[in-house]
Amino acid sequence: MRFLIFGVGGVGGFFGAKLAKAGLDVWFLARGNHLKTMKAHGLRVRSSEGNFTIPPGTMTDDITKIGTPDVVLLCVKTYDLEAAARQLSPILSEHSVIISLENGLDAETVIQNNIKAGTVYGGVAYIYANITAPGVVTEWNGPKKIAFGPLDGIITKRAEEIHNMMRNAGINVELSADIKTLLWKKFIFIAAGGGVMTAARLPLANVLAVEESRTLFQDAMKEAVAIARAKGINIEPDLVEQQLESLKKFENTAYTSMYHDLVNGKPLEIEALSGTLVRYGRELGIPIPINRAMYAALLPHHVLHLQKLSSATREEKQSTRKQVVKKSASAKSKTHAIKSKRKKKRG
Repeated sequence: MRFLIFGVGGVGGFFGAKLAKAGLDVWFLARGNHLKTMKAHGLRVRSSEGNFTIPPGTMTDDITKIGTPDVVLLCVKTYDLEAAARQLSPILSEHSVIISLENGLDAETVIQNNIKAGTVYGGVAYIYANITAPGVVTEWNGPKKIAFGPLDGIITKRAEEIHNMMRNAGINVELSADIKTLLWKKFIFIAAGGGVMTAARLPLANVLAVEESRTLFQDAMKEAVAIARAKGINIEPDLVEQQLESLKKFENTAYTSMYHDLVNGKPLEIEALSGTLVRYGRELGIPIPINRAMYAALLPHHVLHLQKLSSATREEKQSTRKQVVKKSASAKSKTHAIKSKRKKKRG
């Protein structure tokens, strides 16, 4: 069975490396300096479980080299998801399974609408991990688990086979017949926590250590719970308390991925997180002042980074055009010079 890890960040890098370490057929689709370093030195994982390296050989930015994958772990940012699905589509077969491990609630629909073959499963990754240097993924001693399952809730032999392969590779994995509820439960946590921690510019441990910020985080989750229940999701009454209690098991010294995007000048997943809550709140007539404030505070950063990317893209295109024009002019000049020499010889 061939696995493709599409997006080798904290999530894809860690779980993909676990699969490869177990000897499975795993390909990594990445780009930039991260890919360049992996091609030279492999994918290095720093983890509370122990450090290890996946040697070079199956890291590429050319999707046509991979062949047809049996299972895809799709681990890109939500704002890149549509383009990633279109890029993925040509190599999929009807038997391919795409496990969506993005943040947010609509990823599965976006993927299915942009591929011509294959089946999309919902997926949830519970892990604190990120790229800490080109070619290096660091896991920060938190939960290291994947839950996935068919969106229709019908567990097939195919799903069980994938589950067993992941489990045998040493991954803590759950095959769920109610993946939609799990998606909402994680969303409640990351939408509230991502907003609060990114706005505070601090990891969760520091947020929880101060009563005011801990209460803010708790109330932000309660707002998200109210939205979930209004959408018909079965959320237990003490979910927020359960979430806070479970956090005591871990050091929680890692920063949210949205914080890393902010400080590294990248677009934010704010629309898929706080933005989704704001939109649902408007539709349902439910006030969510805390999440609305998080959205308003972080959205300008997202817009600014998009503008920078757009400007950089325009400059790159202009530079390319200038080079083409320069080469064309140079070629014309050489051609003119050759013709002039030929005329002189004939004369």
